[in-house]
Amino acid sequence: MQSRNPVLNKLGQQNNRQTWGGPTASPEYLQNMYNSPSYAPPTATRPMTIDDVVVRGFITLGTLVVTAALAWYLNLGMAVAVPAVIVGLVLGLIVSFRQSTNPALILGYSVAYGIAIGVISKMYNDVYSGIVFQAVLGTMVAFAGVLSVYALKIFRPTPKFTKFVVAAGFAAVGLMLLNWIVGIFTSGGLGLRTDSPMGWIFSVAMILLGCFFLLLDFDAVEKGVRAGVPEKYSWLMAFGLTVSLVWLYLEILRFISYFFNND
Repeated sequence: MQSRNPVLNKLGQQNNRQTWGGPTASPEYLQNMYNSPSYAPPTATRPMTIDDVVVRGFITLGTLVVTAALAWYLNLGMAVAVPAVIVGLVLGLIVSFRQSTNPALILGYSVAYGIAIGVISKMYNDVYSGIVFQAVLGTMVAFAGVLSVYALKIFRPTPKFTKFVVAAGFAAVGLMLLNWIVGIFTSGGLGLRTDSPMGWIFSVAMILLGCFFLLLDFDAVEKGVRAGVPEKYSWLMAFGLTVSLVWLYLEILRFISYFFNND
């Protein structure tokens, strides 16, 4: 039986090639064998697996959740949350555009956005008691539903669908930015984030967009595993899933607040 030890494998191959009195037992061969290193580290990188993505996903999302819980417990205010959002946004853009697999950048994003989510969640929960639990439950249901749709092959993203989702994502961010700018001069801005029919429709659209991004994340993971991409890219896949879940949670939290009854 072949040994899994690379040193033993190499010695075994050399012994199999060496024959007494044969040409491979020449002085030149013995000298070359003596001069060669006893072990050459493998250059091939282990391909990514689903388990790698799951483990990195738990680490990334777990870091975010723990940080959010600490921010909630320490009662950090918006004075801390706003810089955290800026730092998280910068780190997220670096990871996205450079396709970075650096764990420090990705976990840094989780910490920064964990602080922001902890502060925002506490603010919502102070006004609407119990809303955070409902938003977390809604996010879990949405994640499970999208995963089921993908796993059962009810729908699989096509190249056209992918382009549509990416374009819709940029358009949504642009609209929210425009709404914020207009809101500086006019109360409520464009009405996209108000408790009104327009605000409800926009929130539903943003929740659906978050679900679409999850579909793209699942598709990217499956294609990456099939293509045999290096294991380090599991960090990038985990980052994508975390960003989509953060998007979903915040949008569901806002949508529930429109109809929440404290009575």
